[in-house]
Amino acid sequence: MAGLFTWCGFAATAEQVVIAALGDSLTQGYGLVEESGFVPQLERWLRTQGADVRVINAGVSGDTTAGGAARVDWTLTPDVDGMIVALGGNDLLRGIDPAVSKANLRRILDVARGTNVPVLLIGMQAPGNYGADYKQAFDGMYPDLAKEFDALFAASFFEGLAAEGDPGAVSQFMQPDGIHPNADGVAKIVESLGPSVLKLVDQAGRAE
Repeated sequence: MAGLFTWCGFAATAEQVVIAALGDSLTQGYGLVEESGFVPQLERWLRTQGADVRVINAGVSGDTTAGGAARVDWTLTPDVDGMIVALGGNDLLRGIDPAVSKANLRRILDVARGTNVPVLLIGMQAPGNYGADYKQAFDGMYPDLAKEFDALFAASFFEGLAAEGDPGAVSQFMQPDGIHPNADGVAKIVESLGPSVLKLVDQAGRAE
């Protein structure tokens, strides 16, 4: 759908822009009531910025990059204009070879490119206990793929929490498992990622 004019930094369009958020439990909203999850909070934030957008929750708890690659074809229905890809955390938990994860993400991005759907790729960072080589390969695959596919890129899903600086302060924004953000944590994540998603909405609205 072509953009008609630019307003508030993104293209306003004649039709609502539909964004699919392909991810795992972080996207799905694990442990939270529905309206407090990542997708509903993100959609509300985008609308406060003036975007006429609907965000589809394509997050599946426990999903890996392989799972995302297996379901990207039916996630990208004809009405989807853009896609957020936030996968890799469960690959880390399973110690999957970053080369395998990278191949799965490449497949997702390749499918999106083939359907002319712009993508925002959100990175993750491996902990140091996996070793320097693993961390370098894992952390580096996201910016490498974003460059290869000319995709929008956000360095980390948790960047909004990392900005707190003090690890002790971050804990107040996490659920008891220490892995998933609580509702306040999601709000900070959305505030941090929101501008990148607005760029995606702009690209999606301009796509033919």
